[in-house]
Amino acid sequence: MSLPVVKRRKNALKRAQINEIRDQLRHWYTTSLVGRTLLRQEREHLEPVLNTLFGYHAVQVGCLPGEDLLSQCRIPHRVVMDPDSGKPAHTVLCAYPDALPIQSDSVDVVVLPHTLEFERAPHEILREVDRVLIPEGHVLILGFNPWSLWGIAALLCGRRKHPVPPWCGKFLSLTRLTDWLALLGFKVVLTREFFFRPPIQHEGTLRRLNFMERLGPKYCGRLGGAYLLVAQKRVFTLTPIRPRWRARRSVVGKLARPAARC
Repeated sequence: MSLPVVKRRKNALKRAQINEIRDQLRHWYTTSLVGRTLLRQEREHLEPVLNTLFGYHAVQVGCLPGEDLLSQCRIPHRVVMDPDSGKPAHTVLCAYPDALPIQSDSVDVVVLPHTLEFERAPHEILREVDRVLIPEGHVLILGFNPWSLWGIAALLCGRRKHPVPPWCGKFLSLTRLTDWLALLGFKVVLTREFFFRPPIQHEGTLRRLNFMERLGPKYCGRLGGAYLLVAQKRVFTLTPIRPRWRARRSVVGKLARPAARC
């Protein structure tokens, strides 16, 4: 089975609009109190997982947080791919998430930091990830949870005429994302949810609600505002089946003698 081919709607976002949303999201990460807090938590959950993965090549598809999230990765060759070619870092290459200029079966780790929520066809991005990953390679996905206080905020803000990032994105639930990955042959090996507090911009209130981060994983494990999903690419090999030889008894006159048959 494979993911269905999704026809692009006439009102789908154009590439220039997506690039503008990316710039606004980077600005939100650096200037917003919630954005800076979220980035800190995302690093706290992402870096320990990256330290356990090994290989030769790691790729970060999209630079939405405005940072290189692969800096703590042990893999020697690390590349960030983003449509914005104006980045000063030499490790950033200009490429679209749904058309990666990478050889098939050549990458050990792929990181998608909120890449799927702000693209026209997230299915095509997952297909590209499946194509470039080696067998048993890993994909790490950071996403926003629609079934959370963040999802409620996105629903309310989405009713505005011009919602701003991150509230203009299409949040994907862990259940839906797990189903998509299963169709491509991936096995989900880890999921973590975090940021159980509401996305409010008052520092004192956020500090007073810090107890929600301690109680959330224990009592509301599926209601975190953001999540980390780690999946491994599985490859099923065909095992040749040898023919079974059975003895057949044939009758010649009154005597019976064995005869081999396939």
